[in-house]
Amino acid sequence: MGRDHCLGSVRGRGGEKVIRTGEPGGPDDRLAPVLRPVRAGNGFEEALEQILQVVRLGLVPDGGRLPAERELAERMGISRVTLREVLKVLQEQGLVESRRGRYGGTFVLPRPQDPDGAELRRRIAPVDMEDVLRFREVLEVGAAGLCAAHGPDAAGAERLRAALAATHDATPADYRRRDTLLHLTLAELSGSPSLTARYAAVRATVNELLDCIPLLVRNLEHSQHQHTAVVEAVLAGDADAAREVMREHCAGTAALLRGFLA
Repeated sequence: MGRDHCLGSVRGRGGEKVIRTGEPGGPDDRLAPVLRPVRAGNGFEEALEQILQVVRLGLVPDGGRLPAERELAERMGISRVTLREVLKVLQEQGLVESRRGRYGGTFVLPRPQDPDGAELRRRIAPVDMEDVLRFREVLEVGAAGLCAAHGPDAAGAERLRAALAATHDATPADYRRRDTLLHLTLAELSGSPSLTARYAAVRATVNELLDCIPLLVRNLEHSQHQHTAVVEAVLAGDADAAREVMREHCAGTAALLRGFLA
């Protein structure tokens, strides 16, 4: 006999809804437009964005179980270690819970009636997030490429190294300020005052959006590796590498913002 192709969900012994996966027409088919292989550079951020979309769109209902870890990891092309870090973030945000045992897994929790939700919507309503993120990427990638192509002088190189070191030494409470200063330094060293002024304006809006989402340790660690790679490329005069790493860095931030706020 072939495998059972029952649709929808069934009830486990504890009465919880158990979402079947791997079945034609079942919930996994509804997940197909969202769950897809992520790019190598931002595996954690893009995987988090995708699963947040699954939860926020209601593709797995409250009380429903997400696909098994192995299936999720395979569909997104990430390691199970990375997936578990993503699921840990979702648990900390009160979006899912992990249950052990034969009928265990990761289950979507009912959305809390958070009075701050209305305030969050009010804060981001005036912002065209996609426009901000695209403009930010153009400015950041351009600034990194210009810095590397022109090459900062000795004083500029020292400023860049100091700004990078400050992000490494920053406390979580001070991290975003130090992160902003590093990016502003890159913009200033591009040699274009117009670019710097426009970047300062768009970064202020990006920071308002970032203030609406949690500070994630895994993302900070990843960002620091990318910051280091950008600075090294700039100091080595490798414009192509500087642009590519910065583009990847911007994409990671965009994935988190879309996941939490879109």
